[in-house]
Amino acid sequence: MSLSSAGAVSVPSIFGSHMVLQQNAEVTVWGSGKPGEEVTVTGSWDNKPVTTKASNLAKWSVKLNTPAAGGPYTLTIKGHNTITLEDVLAGEVWLCSGQSNMEWSAAAGIDNGEQEVPKAMYPEIRFFSVAHQTADGPQLDVQGEWVVCTPETMKNFSAIGYFFGRELHQALDVPVGLINSSWGGTPAEVWVSPETVAQNPVLKQAAATQKEVPYGPVRPGKTYHAMIAPLTPFKIAGALWYQGESNTNAPEAYATMLPALINNWRSDWGYEFPFYFVQIAPYKGYGPEAGPLLRDSQRKSLRVPNTGMVVVSDIGNNDDIHPRNKLDVGKRLANLALNKTYGQTDRPASGPLFREMKVEGRKARLYFDYADKGLVRKGKELTNFEIAGEDGQFVKANAKIDGSTVVVQAKEVKKPVAVRFEWSNTVTPTLFNKAGLPASSFRTDSATAQVGEAKR
Repeated sequence: MSLSSAGAVSVPSIFGSHMVLQQNAEVTVWGSGKPGEEVTVTGSWDNKPVTTKASNLAKWSVKLNTPAAGGPYTLTIKGHNTITLEDVLAGEVWLCSGQSNMEWSAAAGIDNGEQEVPKAMYPEIRFFSVAHQTADGPQLDVQGEWVVCTPETMKNFSAIGYFFGRELHQALDVPVGLINSSWGGTPAEVWVSPETVAQNPVLKQAAATQKEVPYGPVRPGKTYHAMIAPLTPFKIAGALWYQGESNTNAPEAYATMLPALINNWRSDWGYEFPFYFVQIAPYKGYGPEAGPLLRDSQRKSLRVPNTGMVVVSDIGNNDDIHPRNKLDVGKRLANLALNKTYGQTDRPASGPLFREMKVEGRKARLYFDYADKGLVRKGKELTNFEIAGEDGQFVKANAKIDGSTVVVQAKEVKKPVAVRFEWSNTVTPTLFNKAGLPASSFRTDSATAQVGEAKR
């Protein structure tokens, strides 16, 4: 609902008391008013009024320069009527989106929930939950309101979003605003513009395979129009994404889908914000090879600059598509952001990511990013490696760690051509880096297999 009084001036619900504005930034404040109506917006941090007039379409917007982290402040919008927003903070604002694993709350059940919920007293962490809505065209507003983080509000908010925000708040000592726009069971297609799908044959074909379900939309653009487009003028520091389970029907197309979504959103916001995503966890309920194919498509999406991926194969649950350990997922996303976005390079950014393979006689040597300090094995042996020769048939391989590389071979294979790792829906990870983070699954012979680390 929009904030308004008897007068004409109003603002979307993303502007409200208890909100967080991105610090040290030029932010847009916008709304509606009578055509020609003079509108003045003033932030109490500098008390410098900015004035504009509503257009003939009854729309107005202004730019404000926000201060360094702090507050509380007041934001005043004055036309024929006056809107006063209280308890406004300047800090770091992150958008959280995806399907059920991002939406999952402590109230739905998480590990250590009984201990974590009562501790969630953080007056400088603020939540905004976008209500589920669909639309056939871009909307101007969402349903939701800003609330202060308390045990009562935290337990119904995205658990991963909360744990991410808590880590950022504690590490940076700044206010954190979290916007959760997620919907369980939704495929990625609904989160991009219909034009993005229609203009790409791969995405168009994949979208056509989505079957209608009773718990949410599946057609392109439905939640994008209603739950993303209205937010795009709002300044954010970056976005978090946990989705993919509902795209295992066409897993290889996801290597096109996710980059398209990232580029679509960045184009709409008008800048290349950081985009960090969670690789889906192993789960026995997927179709043959659908899990590893989707995970590898996510890994390939790292070719998009200023992105990062969190691997959670070691904290998943093969029997449950909703693993309940949300704390470590949030922490890993936070460490990734703290390292890549905020320059805290001592934070572990990622588990090992396959970079390249070199053949050494009957052996294949695998090189990884995020393995500079060496690789480690957890368990009695290094498992989940397979190797193929010129016949293209994969067989179980013997694998050994050699510093920051892995050497793979099998007696049946004289001339190695390809290696694949964790190529099943259900895996128990054994390869980690010394930061304790698991390696991503991969296949060396698939298209754009050698992703490496994108330039940032």
